[in-house]
Amino acid sequence: MTINRRTFLHSAAASATLAALGIAPEALAANRVKLGAATDFSFDALIAQAREQAKSPYKPQPTPPRDILEKIDYEALGKIKFNTDYALFADGPGQFPVTFFPLGRFFQSPVQMHLIEGSGANAKAREIIYDESYFDMPADSPARKLPRGSGFAGFRFQESRRGNQGKLDWRKNDWVAFLGASYFRAIGDLYQYGLSARGIALDVAQAGKAEEFPNFTHFYFVAPEDRSDTVVVYAMLDGPGICGAYKFTMRRSAAVIMDIDTALFLRRDIERFGIAPLTSMYWFSETVKGTGADWRPEVHDSDGLAIWNGAGEHIWRPLNNPAQATASAFGDNNPRGFGLLQRDREFNDYQDGVHYERRPSLWVEPLDGWGEGAVQLVEIPTDDEIHDNIVAMWVPRAKAVAGSSYRLRYRLHWQKDEPFPSPLARCVATRLGNGGVPGQPRPVNVRKFMVEFKGAPLEKLAFGEKPEAVLTTSRGSFSYVFTEAVPDDVAGHWRAQFDLTVDGTAPVDMRLYLRSKDKTLSETWLYQYQPFKTHPVYGG
Repeated sequence: MTINRRTFLHSAAASATLAALGIAPEALAANRVKLGAATDFSFDALIAQAREQAKSPYKPQPTPPRDILEKIDYEALGKIKFNTDYALFADGPGQFPVTFFPLGRFFQSPVQMHLIEGSGANAKAREIIYDESYFDMPADSPARKLPRGSGFAGFRFQESRRGNQGKLDWRKNDWVAFLGASYFRAIGDLYQYGLSARGIALDVAQAGKAEEFPNFTHFYFVAPEDRSDTVVVYAMLDGPGICGAYKFTMRRSAAVIMDIDTALFLRRDIERFGIAPLTSMYWFSETVKGTGADWRPEVHDSDGLAIWNGAGEHIWRPLNNPAQATASAFGDNNPRGFGLLQRDREFNDYQDGVHYERRPSLWVEPLDGWGEGAVQLVEIPTDDEIHDNIVAMWVPRAKAVAGSSYRLRYRLHWQKDEPFPSPLARCVATRLGNGGVPGQPRPVNVRKFMVEFKGAPLEKLAFGEKPEAVLTTSRGSFSYVFTEAVPDDVAGHWRAQFDLTVDGTAPVDMRLYLRSKDKTLSETWLYQYQPFKTHPVYGG
């Protein structure tokens, strides 16, 4: 009698044999992809491999023929679909099947995928061999010429195969994706993708240096527990200046929470060593109005940088689309967290069917003391929404030199709002306009600011009590400074108004918060104003 593979794996004898090896029968039975030979695996061994690899010059991963990759352009990629019947864990174990992205013109670096079978000392890794049969594609697709074993461009975890309480079809919806260099992203509790994270950022917008984009070269998927909302993935990072090992523990609940454990080893000196980097898009918002470049009121994936510093101060820095690339540093010691947030959450803020109001915020929570350094914000000019032009990251104070090593643990919160909001009133809008007095000629060196705050401490002000605007500036002078309740009948909604007079074109850094007597009422607003520079979208 012929016994098929699935029947054999479910037999009592086979189950006992596999269990003795630490391999769950379901993990093998459910996978239809082709697997390579088994090799020992552990995170400690992956770290050791990264350490040794960093001692040698960088060797790029071999790639399929580039003439084939170049032909797999945007149009060709759009016709290639992963067949979810071949998804890893399509029938379990766990809730979340894994699907894969094909290589092409825009993602040419192959990534090797591996399945981990067993656990502990019995853990084995087997490569998932690329085969075109995993993908539905036209008969004349250039991707059909990729050799077997070419590798993949990236992967994504699909939504729960248990139906996610009947909301989502797992074959059509995913919740986390890794694709390109060391980029990855996840949806929040509003079921939208938006900004991205990266494994590391090396020399972003560093004068005289080309930014380096190391790649995740290998991923290792742990067979998940059947009812768990958590998945574990290991990764190897490699590039000319760095090598590292990562462990991602990712939980799909109302939002997405990721715990990241990484060991990094430097091959060369890095001028701007960006840890836990976040990458987003900011074109324009209510802060500065466009002059007809676009019909929408706002276009951005994030509208501000939030920082909870080591001293316990909550800071809000609205984003800019500057006339030239700028870098700002916010010095700190053992930060409690930082993130790029999307605070404008109404459809009317954007009037766009792509639903910018649903884009997740992303918060970085250090799980160990990071010592002295700075949250650095890089803002790059853009004239369209297709470009990611914002980077936020932690940069240690100590120089990152060849031979250095780092062991870091941090948590990423992909969700609607920051996970540790200040109990103080928070900034909800920053608006700029011409300064001076209405009805009189407006001076060219004066700019008017309206900064809005809303929150419980402002709701509790006694009748007739006005908060005080506490203002400082790196240069220039203030006039017409006052606060008032925003006339919208919303309790606790106040704004500070002031004019800034400043000469020259050098940037101006301002700080503002509201207080009453000796009591602080709001988070701290920081803003960098670049006076009278020609802007690619807005003009002067």
